[in-house]
Amino acid sequence: MTSAGLVDLIGETESFLQEHWRRRPAVLPGGPGPTGVLTLEEVDAALAAGVLHAPYVEMVRTDRIIPLSAYTRSRSVNRVTRPGYADATAIRAQLDAGGTLILRCVEQWHAGTAEFARRLGEDLGRKVEAFFFVTPPGAQGLRLHRDDADVFVVQLNGSKQWYIHAGPEDARWNPGPTPETGPPLLSPLLEEGQVMYIPRGFAHRATGDTGLSVHLSFTVRDIGVQDLTRSAQSLLLGKTPTGQRPIDEAGLLAAADKLLKDLASELPGLTAERLVAAARQAQRDEVSTQQSPGLHLLAQSLGEGEA
Repeated sequence: MTSAGLVDLIGETESFLQEHWRRRPAVLPGGPGPTGVLTLEEVDAALAAGVLHAPYVEMVRTDRIIPLSAYTRSRSVNRVTRPGYADATAIRAQLDAGGTLILRCVEQWHAGTAEFARRLGEDLGRKVEAFFFVTPPGAQGLRLHRDDADVFVVQLNGSKQWYIHAGPEDARWNPGPTPETGPPLLSPLLEEGQVMYIPRGFAHRATGDTGLSVHLSFTVRDIGVQDLTRSAQSLLLGKTPTGQRPIDEAGLLAAADKLLKDLASELPGLTAERLVAAARQAQRDEVSTQQSPGLHLLAQSLGEGEA
């Protein structure tokens, strides 16, 4: 189950998988660290360029809603004006006023982060996304909430005070804000270079402590009943044509009969383990990996051909 991605992130993996994975939160020893991931310097450059767009860019505060218009602006491209582009000056002003900057789904637009998320996803057999948080001292971005994912928090700069509460009592729970239901299980001050693990559904919140708190969260998604339903339909009826439109009762009954025979034929070979594996693979296949178009190499090869 493990290879370089998880080892780089947390170091020793055997005890983590036995004692913490899907069970309880922990601050982990940490490994060499994720390589090639988004840095604060790259964030400066991306925001200064002004091409990042909502919803990849978001700013939040627990005490009030920060409207999109407060940290984005319109840009005119080829005389067409479109709203929602990151405004670096406005983002800095919101940070100075206590707002938290969230860069969402970093793996979709930063190649190094995408590569590390892919390796971590291979190790854990899950889909992995990445979120970049910048929080000023004393500020809290998100209220107590549950995530529909296991989360690895990598503290990149400054420190942050965390409060981790218990997980759901049963399967009937929803991600998002949740009321506080007792003292935290864990309340670590996460320092630069440290890594923390929060199991799926465990409620948590955090406040910036010393310095500018910057952390990268790797969220490890898993499937639900809806995903199992879709995969069951695909596995059981994947060979059944769906584009036909019978024009009479006899044709409709014949199509229904074939459908039932297909189900009866495929169902005996479908196990719970196969269904879960297929659903997880389908979720991982959703990851869009952008390959370099190789324009630099193309220019070189065409130039050599002309020489």
